Amino acid sequence: MTVSEKSLANAIRALSMDAVEAANSGHPGMPMGMADVATVLFSDYMKFDPTLPSWADRDRFVLSAGHGSMLIYSLLHLTGYARPTIEDIASFRQLHSPCAGHPENFELAGVEATTGPLGSGLATAVGMAIAERHLNAQFGDDLVDHRTWVIAGDGCLMEGINHEAIGLAGHLNLGRLIVLWDDNKITIDGAVDLSSSEDVLARYAATGWHVVSCDGHDVADVRRALAEAVDDPRPSIVGCATKIGYGAPNKAGTSGVHGSALGASEVAAARDYLGWADAPFVIPADIADAWKAIGAKGRDVRAAWEERLASHAHGAEFSRRMAGRLPDDFSLDTFIDSLIANPQKVATRKASELALGAINDLLPETLGGSADLTGSNNTKTKSTGPLTRDDYAGRYVYYGIREFGMACAMNGMALHGGVIPYGGTFLVFSDYMRAGIRLAALQQQRVIHVLTHDSIGLGEDGPTHQPIEHVMSLRMIPNLDVYRPADIVETAECWELALKDAGGPSVLALTRQNLPQLRTQKASENLSAKGGYRLVAATVERKVVLIATGSEVEIAVATAKALEEQGIGADVISMPSWAHFEAQPQAYKDDLLPHHVLRASIEAGTTFGWERYTGIAGLRFGIDSFGASAPAPALYDYFGLTAAKIAPQIVAALNS
Repeated sequence: MTVSEKSLANAIRALSMDAVEAANSGHPGMPMGMADVATVLFSDYMKFDPTLPSWADRDRFVLSAGHGSMLIYSLLHLTGYARPTIEDIASFRQLHSPCAGHPENFELAGVEATTGPLGSGLATAVGMAIAERHLNAQFGDDLVDHRTWVIAGDGCLMEGINHEAIGLAGHLNLGRLIVLWDDNKITIDGAVDLSSSEDVLARYAATGWHVVSCDGHDVADVRRALAEAVDDPRPSIVGCATKIGYGAPNKAGTSGVHGSALGASEVAAARDYLGWADAPFVIPADIADAWKAIGAKGRDVRAAWEERLASHAHGAEFSRRMAGRLPDDFSLDTFIDSLIANPQKVATRKASELALGAINDLLPETLGGSADLTGSNNTKTKSTGPLTRDDYAGRYVYYGIREFGMACAMNGMALHGGVIPYGGTFLVFSDYMRAGIRLAALQQQRVIHVLTHDSIGLGEDGPTHQPIEHVMSLRMIPNLDVYRPADIVETAECWELALKDAGGPSVLALTRQNLPQLRTQKASENLSAKGGYRLVAATVERKVVLIATGSEVEIAVATAKALEEQGIGADVISMPSWAHFEAQPQAYKDDLLPHHVLRASIEAGTTFGWERYTGIAGLRFGIDSFGASAPAPALYDYFGLTAAKIAPQIVAALNS
């Protein structure tokens, strides 16, 4: 007997309401409402193989409405992924269960992106679609020919990042991107019309998208709409009119089913309404077999693709890039040797551009960009032509003034694989993109943020553009490497570290003002890899250790010179990365920062946090207010960040 699509969809509904009920926590409404749409999508359109979730040419599916996580957990289990098991689903939202409250890519194969913050999943999918088109342009249809599918709710479409993401996708004409909008007209507070009266589809159409609508509970109508979306060359949004919590006879269509368990009596009533007679977490054999058959459809397609890969002239290179491996011979040693031979005084943003010139020639997988600050961030090089709707092979994305959208799109590129994304803006605007940076860290993705104009050193633009707390706040994000290099050599070293770290994102905080090259002798290793190292050693008895980052290392060197002239031995520790320094053996850290001498930090930003290295009795030179509008030298003098003003305070502390 053929299993009906309604029965297939009801399996999703049953698992969803059972898991949420067992946890007494979760969002049953969305998966119950979108079950019919998801059934058609996975039955007829999705290209995937549960036996090889990492297959490079699979379709990507992003549940942007991540609160409805039981939808994807149900789909993965039913179609035959190794996990989640039925036991995993029964322990939904419990400690150590891979079925977390919101989908996490590092917990389950088949979860393409960690979602939850609304809108970020859709913006991430835009990056996946860019990566797909870019790699298709480089390797052809034989190796890269897939779609990116998104299920999004009203929250995803209301968040500001949605506007950034869809504008970019429409501009680039990402026709392999299809968004399925769960148009259920309900939010947590109640009806959508309590807070919104916009024409969503008209907004998408205005940004260059194809729009189509369907009855989300009529599988034939869903199939028609998806076929139209697939056939249209533009990115598509499919408005799926659904009833949230479909199948719950008393609560469906209300906000009461959005974010809480149905309750035992309503679950029982839903079972009667749906004709689902089985016990919780039990799927009838015929329905289970039908779903497994759906999951098996992609095996032959995948096998044929593997044959093409094996015989493809560039198959090995494609596989290397998709695996995220750098070429075996990748190194910036030759470039750094050239810097030692020809010292330069340049801003670290310019130093980054010079390093990128070498990097982009060596690594064809880098994909750069900037949020409308290309000339300020120095992120474009001669080998990175623009990526456009007419030439997806380009290696530079003009993101426009879309910092948050850029951050999440880069996350999507990294998650897709095959590219190493980097993008630039001003450090102060990391506030706009912080959630995207945090998601990259959570998902352990190699995304590189080039954040320039990193202090009061940017000068006349004033306090709105002068970051004070930003470097320190970024250091607080777990699994994010924050680099603040002191000169052109450290900048190259930090770039090399960021590229070699495939397990997390990096921030390069770079200056607008020129800095002298402090490193003029070749080192036997990448000194920045230690996070902190002794740049200058005391020539007389050490009385003070000066710890500095970025542009303030130059000030520390001048301060040490002034102290040494007075017979006070001073070390200078350049500390481009707190995270790398913390990873060093304790003996190394104790040698650099001995407790029996005065320790002083110098950084043109908040002094908060530097107690970790100076101790409470140490000195911390920085800025604990907002900046001001003036030329950089005047600002450094005004805020006391000069050797002439720092050295006397150190002498006074030593004499007290």
